[in-house]
Amino acid sequence: MQFFGGSEISPSPPVPTATGNNAHMMYVFNRNGVCLLYKEWNRPLHTLNPQQDHKLMFGLLFSLKSLTAKMDPTNADKGNLGVPQLPGQGCSFHSFRTNTYKLSFMETPSGIKIILVTHPKTGDLRESLKYIYGLYVEYVVKNPIYSPGSPIKSELFNTALDQYVRSIS
Repeated sequence: MQFFGGSEISPSPPVPTATGNNAHMMYVFNRNGVCLLYKEWNRPLHTLNPQQDHKLMFGLLFSLKSLTAKMDPTNADKGNLGVPQLPGQGCSFHSFRTNTYKLSFMETPSGIKIILVTHPKTGDLRESLKYIYGLYVEYVVKNPIYSPGSPIKSELFNTALDQYVRSIS
């Protein structure tokens, strides 16, 4: 972040790892804001407890979705700021970047929200998020033991996810 003097006041982003693992953390929320999965790979600083962190992330997503819908230049009916919209309704965002991280976001028609926080120089991750959602469907949704809305505990999913995310550059 820069102020009027032009001096850099926040830390520079971590250097991408040689192994290609540029992912810091990932969240999966259901439509009600329940965090179904939280994974970390390269998160050196923990500032909040997990519940506060999940609430903050879901609130950020809710606010950004609301703001982008309100600012949509193609839709005359703007609605009220803060009123939830159906997945796929109105304008949406896919990612934003700061000097220390990039947040990539995907929401499915069923309301599942996948958030991947990576190194700021990571490219477009829309296809990667679709692939992760495919893993979620294959290993979690199709699992007869899984109860919708409960935390994801599938070892097969976690292994496939970890292997894929570590390959993202």
